[in-house]
Amino acid sequence: MTETKLTQAAGNGPEPQPLKSYFERHVFFCLNERKEGEDCCARYQAQQAFDHCKTRIKAAGLAGPGQVRVNKAGCMDRCAAGPVLVVYPEAVWYTYLDTADIDEIVDSHLKMGQVVERLLVPPTLGR
Repeated sequence: MTETKLTQAAGNGPEPQPLKSYFERHVFFCLNERKEGEDCCARYQAQQAFDHCKTRIKAAGLAGPGQVRVNKAGCMDRCAAGPVLVVYPEAVWYTYLDTADIDEIVDSHLKMGQVVERLLVPPTLGR
């Protein structure tokens, strides 16, 4: 999603110009917890992965305005792929097994802008 700002050009009326987003990227971790026996990201140590990601982002100096924000989310309706996280604005959906996968997402995608293909959630895999 691109935000625009209207500015007055001499005699031409308003001209849209892109605004820089407050954060360059948002990382949303599903931390949803369902009744016993139902699949959910919380059952796969999603909270620990979220905490690890926040720590890594801060340690790398990537946290804060103009950079990366790591957020908690409820159910994102991708339970069959769980645990999941999504990186916006690219809308890249990842699954992960452990903190090494989170490290790879931080180092490759969030630092270098390179998608980690092996951790992508298939686009048709939902709930």
